[in-house]
Amino acid sequence: MTAHPSPTTALAGSGSAAAPFDRLRPRRSCLAVPGSNPRFLEKAQGLAADQVFLDLEDACAPLAKPEARHTIVKFLNEGDWTGKTRVVRVNDWTTHWTYRDVVTVVEGAGQNLDCIMLPKVQDAQQIVALDLLLTQIEKTMGFEVGKIGIEAQIENAQGLNNVNAIATASPRVETIIFGPADFMASINMKSLVVGEQPPGYDADAYHYILMKILMAARANNLQAIDGPYLQIRNPEGYKAVAQRAAALGFDGKWVLHPDQVAAANEIFSPSQEDFDHAELILDAYDYYTSEAGGKKGSAMLGDEMIDEASRKMALVISGKGRAAGMQRTSKFEIPEA
Repeated sequence: MTAHPSPTTALAGSGSAAAPFDRLRPRRSCLAVPGSNPRFLEKAQGLAADQVFLDLEDACAPLAKPEARHTIVKFLNEGDWTGKTRVVRVNDWTTHWTYRDVVTVVEGAGQNLDCIMLPKVQDAQQIVALDLLLTQIEKTMGFEVGKIGIEAQIENAQGLNNVNAIATASPRVETIIFGPADFMASINMKSLVVGEQPPGYDADAYHYILMKILMAARANNLQAIDGPYLQIRNPEGYKAVAQRAAALGFDGKWVLHPDQVAAANEIFSPSQEDFDHAELILDAYDYYTSEAGGKKGSAMLGDEMIDEASRKMALVISGKGRAAGMQRTSKFEIPEA
């Protein structure tokens, strides 16, 4: 059979021309680790999270931030982060810490860093400013210009209103992230349980927010990531919130505790049955549209009619499964004449 596109190609969609760097990495589970806690930084290296972000923002007390920058540099350079996307969340541009966060971390460990996460993004110019600063550091240090990506976290109403402009502000942007806690506060939502439905509202209070983030991401070949669930001793609650985001099409979710990693990896991966079915659709479509298969635009696969739309849907599931390291357990058999 003809080789199918790579997982990143399958997930990329049909937007603008490909960027010079691979911006679509596995991010089913995005583990938050306080940058000021060496014990947690050491433990995080052995966990099965797709992404680890070393946090200089909310997880770091103000007095601990300056030293935490150097701790993060040390662990990025000396730790074993094999198989993980390495990210540092800096403080937002309204604080006086941001520029020093970026300069210290990128100058010190830029070659061992994949992305900078910028919280509380409110407009496109904040992304542009980070892009310019990263470019200057890369040129000064002799790093490959443009290699370090940007993850944009949407945490208030203004950021959501500007999310489309934020998504297109720089070719470095890789993900749009929903930050539920600050967002809930910014719109005066009547709830103190982050990510849970507010009392008195029977529908999903987050549906519009999540879909607007998802549309901005997909329109620009970016990934959409759901934020944290703070009740770490409520695994069923975490799974329910993660399943909501996964059902919509989000690529992953934050994890705040090691016990949440396995759930995120499972929920944001296709089931084995769906992965096998997607692979069969791709093989069957390749065959039936070929000369040997009769050059058909549509055909039957068992009791199911498949066509170009089926192929596009299958590419998404197949791509996510391959990115998760899944192996197919079935094989397409060419029908007898």
